[in-house]
Amino acid sequence: MLANRSIPDATIIPELHYADLGAAVAWLCDVLGFRERLRIAGHRVQLTFGDGAIVAVQGDGDAAGARDHRVMVRVEDVDAHFARVRDAGGSVLRAPETYPFGERQYAVVDPGGHTWVFTQSVADVDPAEWGGELVGE
Repeated sequence: MLANRSIPDATIIPELHYADLGAAVAWLCDVLGFRERLRIAGHRVQLTFGDGAIVAVQGDGDAAGARDHRVMVRVEDVDAHFARVRDAGGSVLRAPETYPFGERQYAVVDPGGHTWVFTQSVADVDPAEWGGELVGE
């Protein structure tokens, strides 16, 4: 794949709409720990988190539409990330919990109504142990 300095080096890049782009970008950076990468004409901001990326877009910010999906982000230490978000005043939906599929996760909602799930792998579990079916790699 050709490298291009105008786009993040990530394979999948969600675009999330916000009614107040500036406030949303500040919140995503200050509370969740994203970093600004590129501002585009006041209507789009590319943000990175580890080797992942999103694009925050000025839009109608319809919170009802924002609730029909979630964005999952893998982190090294979900409890430390949760503490950062809680201490920064994030709107926590679910506190950290360890699940039978080997992930410890919590969920938070951002100012645009988007749900973010932060996850940490805590065990290597065969999907068959919890009802999953590995169909390809």
